[in-house]
Amino acid sequence: MKLKKTLALLLALATLAGCSAQGPQSPSDSPDVDNAFIEQTPVIEIVDIEDEAVALSDAPAPAASIVLKPVASGTQTQSSGQATIDYSNAKDGYVMVKASSGKKLMVRVFGPSYAVNETKYTYTLPSGEWTTFPLSDGNGNYKVTVYENVSGTSYSTMLSASFSVTLTDEFAPFLRPNQYVNYENATNSIEKAAELTQGITDPLEMVGAVYDYVVNNVTYDKQKAKTVQSGYLPVLDDTLATGKGICFDYAALMVGMLRSQGVPCKLVVGYAGKAYHAWVSVWTEESGWVDGAIFFDGSTWQRMDPTFISSGKNSASIQKYVGNGSNYNAMYLY
Repeated sequence: MKLKKTLALLLALATLAGCSAQGPQSPSDSPDVDNAFIEQTPVIEIVDIEDEAVALSDAPAPAASIVLKPVASGTQTQSSGQATIDYSNAKDGYVMVKASSGKKLMVRVFGPSYAVNETKYTYTLPSGEWTTFPLSDGNGNYKVTVYENVSGTSYSTMLSASFSVTLTDEFAPFLRPNQYVNYENATNSIEKAAELTQGITDPLEMVGAVYDYVVNNVTYDKQKAKTVQSGYLPVLDDTLATGKGICFDYAALMVGMLRSQGVPCKLVVGYAGKAYHAWVSVWTEESGWVDGAIFFDGSTWQRMDPTFISSGKNSASIQKYVGNGSNYNAMYLY
């Protein structure tokens, strides 16, 4: 089988390994679990991750680094005295929000699938800066709401905007930086990705090069997993410099590096067994979006999981678990 076809199912670079969390909650629920990964007993042996409690057209040309920086253009906005939602570039797969409130803030993105299965995306919103959130639910009607903490675990609606989206292409939300995959100013990570993929023209070979680098150069940080706070967001260049990270760091670094090289990819969040988890789905010219997250090892198809594989030293038991697709259930795309 040719390398291109072999790698065409290369995907599921599962990386938020063993992190578990509840799905986004209503603003009246406890804010400490919004955007966080709650500890549960891991399904896999060897990798000790139960302490982690983290938040969580044509193919683009891959020849050079491509940083598609989000912009708050100001042509389509909804504002209140304390916040602005800018959806001027919704066709490019993102919305930007800025607020000046000193209180704890949350953002919820309701996409077309909300009407079908009530899927919604909940984020922590920092005050005083523009923050980018992906419109990863495809074409259709969206509603973006900003909530302000009023006391304890109670939130009130600060601002809301509703708009219809027709994406420029299906890759739009999965090429740009966003709050979870913030590679916009990750200069060193972008340079490393360019170095790793130099001379490579096949996007799937680029995926393989970045995957191999992360697996072999980033180790699981158990101490960080024990102490990380709710609302944690990865910093790509920090992970690259220290060579350590928790599952969220693995995911963000890989996806950011790939997107910076023009490779469209989704950071997929869901469950691996009973634990909250994430993996990467990549687009291929032959197969479209490959969500099965598997690769061919010469005899059978196996799932690729950088956190487990790098921490578990690629043991037989680890391979057996990640190779079983029934262990994985996707819920959110970033």
